[in-house]
Order: sequence, then C-alpha cells, then structure tokens
Amino acid sequence: MVTKIEPGPGQESVWDYPRPPRLERSRKHVVVRFNGETIASSTRAFRVLETSSPPTYYIPRDDVRMERLTPVDRTTFCEWKGDASYFDIVAGDRSSHRAAWTYDDPTPAFREIKDAIAFYPGRVDECTLDGEAVRPQAGKYYGGWVTDDIVGPFKGEPGTEGW
Repeated sequence: MVTKIEPGPGQESVWDYPRPPRLERSRKHVVVRFNGETIASSTRAFRVLETSSPPTYYIPRDDVRMERLTPVDRTTFCEWKGDASYFDIVAGDRSSHRAAWTYDDPTPAFREIKDAIAFYPGRVDECTLDGEAVRPQAGKYYGGWVTDDIVGPFKGEPGTEGW
C-alpha cells in the first residue's frame, strides 16, 4: 500500500494528479542545458500531470535549439498521448542518447503538445524551473521533473514496479 506524503504549503502531491493524465500550461521558466549550452528556454511550456509521477514538461519547438537534436530510430506508445519519437542531443564533443522525445501526432486530449519537446532531466546536465534545479524522477523509463514543490512517493523509486 502506498502512503501519500501530505503536501505542505505551496506543494502539490502527485497522488492528487489525475488518471488519465491532464495537460496544463506552465507559467514557470523552463531551461535545459547540456555541455555548456542552453538547449531549450521557455515560458510557454506545458506540463503533463499523472497520478504517482512528477510533472513532465513539454517545450514548444520554437524555444528549443532543434539543430542540437538528432532524430533516432526509436518509438514507444503511450496509451494516453500516442506514439512518441526520440532524439539524441549533440552539443560540441558530447552527446546524450535518447535524451528527448516528442509526439508528432498526439491523441486529441494532448494535441497542444504536438511537436513540443520533452527532456529527461537525468540525461542532460541541468534542467531548471524558475531557477530551481530539477532532480530526475527515479527509473530509466520516466521523465518527470522533481522540484521542492512536488511530493510523492513517486513511481520509479525502488519497490514501485507494481503500481
């Protein structure tokens, strides 16, 4: 049985997020950095909220340095959003494999993130939200952004495989 952490003032619990997930605009300044370069910077991102997971942020392509992203031959399927395709990030002499993804043809409920780019915080050097350093969600599969205003427990941590 999962014991929800009660949120304090100004915090959200991932256990109050819906299933199926919800898409909402974020007013936070979202920044992604890799190998000394700002790969993305936006105040127009969306976040996806789903029970037991920290939010995932989707950044409009106009706010992403797309020349630093190389498409890879990999797709996955999300029952809520549809087929995802992936990118490597290449900046200078470094690269990060499958560090970002997009939905080129999302389901109607998620049409606003069509072509927006999401990044795995653990596969880049730094992600920030309004200047706060993001911590990656545990587990290799998940791309949630953990900040001080989000409480869990979070899917992906040890012992959560059955959730």
